[in-house]
Amino acid sequence: MNEIEITEINEKVKKASSFVEALMMETEKIIVGQRYLLERLLISLLGNGHILIEGVPGLAKTTAVKTLALAIQTKFQRLQFTPDMLPADLTGTLIYNQRSNAFTIKKGPIFANLILADEINRAPAKVQSALLEAMQERQVTIGEETLLLDDPFLVLATQNPIEQEGTYPLPEAQVDRFMLKVKVTYPTKEEELKILRRMSFVDKKIEVKKIITPEVILKARSVVDEIYMDEKIEKYIVDIVEATRKPEAYNLSNLKELIQYGASPRATINLAVAAKAYAFLQGRGYVTPQDIKSIGMDVLRHRVIISYEAEAEEKSSEDIIAKIFDEVEVP
Repeated sequence: MNEIEITEINEKVKKASSFVEALMMETEKIIVGQRYLLERLLISLLGNGHILIEGVPGLAKTTAVKTLALAIQTKFQRLQFTPDMLPADLTGTLIYNQRSNAFTIKKGPIFANLILADEINRAPAKVQSALLEAMQERQVTIGEETLLLDDPFLVLATQNPIEQEGTYPLPEAQVDRFMLKVKVTYPTKEEELKILRRMSFVDKKIEVKKIITPEVILKARSVVDEIYMDEKIEKYIVDIVEATRKPEAYNLSNLKELIQYGASPRATINLAVAAKAYAFLQGRGYVTPQDIKSIGMDVLRHRVIISYEAEAEEKSSEDIIAKIFDEVEVP
């Protein structure tokens, strides 16, 4: 691709991404110091992927998703997952109508644009399976009818890492369906002071304005698809993922015993798409190696399964991924 074409894409991206800062500013009226999370939520939205958010209670995970939905003027549903939940509570069911002597479909809360699956690990396997099928297929079957889900359709699932009693941890194969897994940490001292001053009121409500419509997101996605990715960057992505499967081929023999399973081809696809969406947020029409590094941890942390040896050495998947990014040659 020549310089003129890249300049044209750059201009397209700058024009199409003009809403990003306004959207960030509007959400930051309520959310303090979670720009990292807000960016990742937007990357999922632009990359047509789903996101798993992990963090202790009270870190504004739910509020961040709700605020973003309000600013995007989308249909939003919050689902509080519980151990007694049934798949029909999520997807909907058939109801018998005595007058017409026929069954009619009652759609469930999954028929929305943004779905917040709160504490997904509290729901039993059948419910998790129903949600993850909808995430993958973008459709739901009720009785004999298959119904397409709205577009954009994005699942933002949260899980609490500290309470494991009464939970049903997501199997690795299901976690792989999430484009990103983001870990939310505590705010800094300065951010906490801002939160206190802004939110410690009983009756004061902060109004969130509608900044964009779902149509703007759908148009932005088509521009994200056009973002240029050089062949060297493509090979770099493949090398990073391959290094999680065959670390010895990249002078990382010491990691071989620490990795039980490497990342799947879905990781390769998601890393490429997420890097394009990240470049879009920066107002750039091409992907750089730094974009891969910036988003790589969120794409890979839930896809690299560590061995018992790694657990014994107190090594996490993040330690292994960080080492891979340090050692694999950057183009």
